[in-house]
Amino acid sequence: MARIVMKFGGTSMAGIERIRAVAARVRREVDAGNQVAVVVSAMAGETDRLVGFCREASSLYDPREYDVVVSAGEQITSGLLAIALQAVGLKARSWMGWQLPIRTSDGHASARIADIDTTALEESLARGDVAVIPGFQGLAAGANDLGARVTTLGRGGSDTSAVAMAAAMKADRCDIYTDVDGVYTTDPRIVPRAHKLKRVTYEEMLELASVGAKVLQTRSVGLAMKENVRVQVLSSFVDEHAPLGDAEPGTLIVGEEELGSMERQLITGIAHDKNEAKITLTNVPDKPGAVAAIFEPLAGANINVDMIIQNIAHSGGQASASTDVTFTVPAADLPRSLDELGRAQAAIGFAELVHDTRVAKISVVGVGMKSHAGVASTMFKTLGERGINILAITTSEIKVSVLIEEDYTELAVRVLHTAYGLDAEDVG
Repeated sequence: MARIVMKFGGTSMAGIERIRAVAARVRREVDAGNQVAVVVSAMAGETDRLVGFCREASSLYDPREYDVVVSAGEQITSGLLAIALQAVGLKARSWMGWQLPIRTSDGHASARIADIDTTALEESLARGDVAVIPGFQGLAAGANDLGARVTTLGRGGSDTSAVAMAAAMKADRCDIYTDVDGVYTTDPRIVPRAHKLKRVTYEEMLELASVGAKVLQTRSVGLAMKENVRVQVLSSFVDEHAPLGDAEPGTLIVGEEELGSMERQLITGIAHDKNEAKITLTNVPDKPGAVAAIFEPLAGANINVDMIIQNIAHSGGQASASTDVTFTVPAADLPRSLDELGRAQAAIGFAELVHDTRVAKISVVGVGMKSHAGVASTMFKTLGERGINILAITTSEIKVSVLIEEDYTELAVRVLHTAYGLDAEDVG
């Protein structure tokens, strides 16, 4: 008997017919002799609707009450799925985050899971029940009286809930059912020759998620790596005769040691992200502490900075007393970034603030980079041959990212996919 956590996203729960299809899929796992816990998201679009209500009620809403409102979407789908499971002959019950409980930090709207008490859940599973658990929600850690408050984990938090449940239950596997059938070498809408990968390491998936791949929430991958939870990405939009999760060809996310050197690819995938904005500060004084003065106000506003370039100007063979500093931030944070930097202009001492939103970040990711040279040079040469100018570069042990003009995004992804041999039929 295997113990499996099955997680279904918002598109999988979007209406009663889809919820019935989920129930049928869960029943097949139970009929195969598996113990099953199901984590569900709110119906597609429901969380956005509830967030809209909060903003209409007050632009300065209390984040504690915000969590009460937006956590309702998962509560509804949990109850509906439990009813649907009972209708197909299964013993099932829903568990709210506070009933287990799933204890979290008190950071409302962005809480982090601290601990999950599985005592009652274990007893329920031993009786043959299917547990249905709402993702995205928990209870403020340390609160055990009537003053306890519901918390939420931030957008996409149901993936994190599912991985955390799998870790707490010591599940054999966490199956994430979504609207795609696995992780691809790149976006198939851009490169029709992109192929689904059979296995991806935690490190690779973490990098892919952080640079634009939308398959899994970044936090969930980091937690899976920390707790060594085997995660599989599968599609919930398949017919009733599709194989079970342990036989279905989704993408399995595992530790590097499980992947094995024989299966290791030089490059696993190409990701792109158009949600970037480039900011340049001109004529920044070239003195100690000048760069810190730029990034301290951004850090204080919780704005994440990615790529950073500092260019020291030279004149007549001598370095000038000023420099230009260029960096990127999420496009959604550009207005706040400009405001913070504008108010700090006197302290920083820059001459001009220039920004550009028509940029894109292109990243190549693969654990094979650890033992192979020339990955970056291949990327730079390939883009250069197509006349694509590189505006910024950042690297990690298994990733190289470049910033380019947005208009060249699709061309860059296509030519890099070919340059690294990912068009082959047997990738992954």
